[in-house]
Amino acid sequence: MGMSKYNFPEHLKYTKEHEWVALKEGIAIVGITDYAVKSLHDIVYVSLPEVNSRVNQFQAVATVESIKSVSEVYCPLSGIIIEVNKILETNPEKINVSPYDEGWLFKIKPTNLESEIKNLLSAEEYTMYIESLKK
Repeated sequence: MGMSKYNFPEHLKYTKEHEWVALKEGIAIVGITDYAVKSLHDIVYVSLPEVNSRVNQFQAVATVESIKSVSEVYCPLSGIIIEVNKILETNPEKINVSPYDEGWLFKIKPTNLESEIKNLLSAEEYTMYIESLKK
């Protein structure tokens, strides 16, 4: 596991679209993974969802733009957006340097956590998925 050149923290859940989820006291914090950040290179703009909007699992809810491309961000869980990371509006580069910490994108109050969490990947499963993409 430690051989990967990417950093995928063990306590997070992941999607095949390269989002991560941290669950804290019934709230899901969402961002994009180290792999996504390195694939995009320098992120220069982020478009975030509306607070209080209802979202469905795997719905496209945000976009991350780099110098080279625009990438959709998909919601890992259904629920209500309760907060977005306003700092990214003026400092999107926080995602480049700190994708799992200061570079989080939005927070959700999940409405169907028990059944939907099964659709997410562990760090190990996500690492194996990334390895399979490179072949």
